[in-house]
Amino acid sequence: MSLSSKSVTIQKSDEGPDPVTSKYFRAHTFEPNSEVERAILGLVLRRSPLTQAEIASEIDRSQQTVSRLISRLIERGALRQGERISSGKRGQVSTSIEIVPEYAYSFGVAILWDALAVTVMDFSGTVIDIRETAMTLMTHDSVVAELRSMIDELSKEWIVDDTRVFGVGVGIPGTFLRGNRRQVNTPLILGEWANMDIEAVLEDDLGLPVWIENDGNAAAIGESLVGVGRWAKDFVYLYVSTGLGGGVILDGELVRGEYGNAGEVAQLLPPGIYPHPNLELLRQLVHKHGQEITTVSELIDKFDVNWPGVDEWIVQVRDSLSLIVSAAAALLDPQAIVIGGRIPSSLAEKTIPHIEIYDQRRRSDSRPLPPTVVAEAGGDSAAIGAAALTLNSYFFS
Repeated sequence: MSLSSKSVTIQKSDEGPDPVTSKYFRAHTFEPNSEVERAILGLVLRRSPLTQAEIASEIDRSQQTVSRLISRLIERGALRQGERISSGKRGQVSTSIEIVPEYAYSFGVAILWDALAVTVMDFSGTVIDIRETAMTLMTHDSVVAELRSMIDELSKEWIVDDTRVFGVGVGIPGTFLRGNRRQVNTPLILGEWANMDIEAVLEDDLGLPVWIENDGNAAAIGESLVGVGRWAKDFVYLYVSTGLGGGVILDGELVRGEYGNAGEVAQLLPPGIYPHPNLELLRQLVHKHGQEITTVSELIDKFDVNWPGVDEWIVQVRDSLSLIVSAAAALLDPQAIVIGGRIPSSLAEKTIPHIEIYDQRRRSDSRPLPPTVVAEAGGDSAAIGAAALTLNSYFFS
């Protein structure tokens, strides 16, 4: 599966490992940037094309200082001079400054319950390609062998100089442990990954710096980059996959919480009372009605919204979704609630009209309520977000 290239803004990360501490960090290739240089890179990434004068005004530095720093970044290969831009005044023309896409690349990985998704992103935030493969085993050895193969194929096809690969971001289901952002309490099917120092292990496996993120958080970031985030700065993301997760984006930033577990929307459902709106439940229902579907990946690949069992799934999960969406709307007052993850778009579109946001009307007037919408990011948003976090952690502010 591939995704057409889209230029996106890389999300700010408040936490994450320092790549310099990784023994695989290519320090000679990627020199450290000062905070002002990071601000320049982030501004050019978001607002290009810009002139030196515009950059100086935006970051409140003298043109002399900005000129010196831009020259340094051009010398390193991160920026380049672009087209000449008229200032609007007769005879005054300036040269624009732009990002060099091939300066650095990152890979984003989504470790799913029964599949892997891998994306490659360049320094401009452009998603170059996304690929997904179904897996029969999600053991460490099986996953790493497939990851190496997928990353090698993508590198050969898209990256001329593999020393320009900066690192790998990984989204995985589960919750972070208290005081440890490197270990995840994973679902049982990913039991071999539970409580493992995933970053350290995968760094040795792949020979690159690695960043770990909860898959729902990573997907929310991916959606903020190439999906609903293009028109909504505040939204709650429901990550519907084999299980159910989510993420919260406020003012364009991911909300992580004290332990990195904000957005775990499934925890809003009392155990044994409300069925979880996930694709494993859907697989079981359509299988009961005669569809020989054995995995969620197979379900997604063959899905028909008119299958017997689909309407039954909607009936079973509509109250669960209404409870989650109502809680999100009441607590956060976002611009939108997004239904995404691995759920087929046709199923999300059919389900949304059945979701109710509870509202206690006063004087017959409803409070303003956010729309519930289908995710707009193509491909696997968890892999996209993981790739973006990797670059942002070191280069941009």
